[in-house]
Amino acid sequence: MGLGEASARGTSMEGDCLSCIKYLMFVFNFLIFLGGSFLLGVGVWVLVDPTGFREIVAANPLLFTGVYIILAMGGMLFLLGFLGCCGAIRENKCLLLFFFMLILIIFLAELAAAILAFVFREHLTREYFTDELKRHYQGYNNTHVFTSTWNAIMNTFECCGVNSPEDFEDSLFRMLHPNDMVPRACCRRITHPGEEQECLMGSMMFRYNKGCYSAVVDYFEMYIYVAGALAIVVLTIELFAMVFAMCLFRGIQ
Repeated sequence: MGLGEASARGTSMEGDCLSCIKYLMFVFNFLIFLGGSFLLGVGVWVLVDPTGFREIVAANPLLFTGVYIILAMGGMLFLLGFLGCCGAIRENKCLLLFFFMLILIIFLAELAAAILAFVFREHLTREYFTDELKRHYQGYNNTHVFTSTWNAIMNTFECCGVNSPEDFEDSLFRMLHPNDMVPRACCRRITHPGEEQECLMGSMMFRYNKGCYSAVVDYFEMYIYVAGALAIVVLTIELFAMVFAMCLFRGIQ
């Protein structure tokens, strides 16, 4: 009698533990589902944003590729969150194993992406952008993708050059337009005749004097920290989701 009660009590505790894991698994996967939806929303917003952010991202191939990586990762997390929720509620071992393997692959891919971002961080330095601007920016050729992109950046963020207007010295732009100290995109909004010519001749009163590197970093500083914090949260959730998935998989008879 005592042995049977102990066995029944143990079975009941095991069932309660399994039920707890199942609902925790559901909660974690629902959070993954929401995270995937957020990343999809950010990626779609960048691609369709009418304020010129798409042109800004296109200035650097690494950033432009990153948008599609965000879309792909968002779609995968969206799908995985959905599969994980279904596998937990239905207690389907096949779905749980499939979920575990896919989320493990994504987890490793995210770690690899973080390592690559650290390794290639020198491509996002002031020196890199300054060198690219000096060698490729043409000023008024809007059919040239690099030039039109930089014009969009300077107009959008009201800045000039990477560090300052002096970045255009000894540049391709000055070779093509020797009479202009800065391009027209560096000029403030014209209110009186002659102001644009003063700007092009280098007058500090009629041009933007802040560099675009500082302007863009200041604008996105808060979002960069939010994105970093979100990435840490997502990795933690994925790790716990894998643990719960394997525990639930082993507990299902």
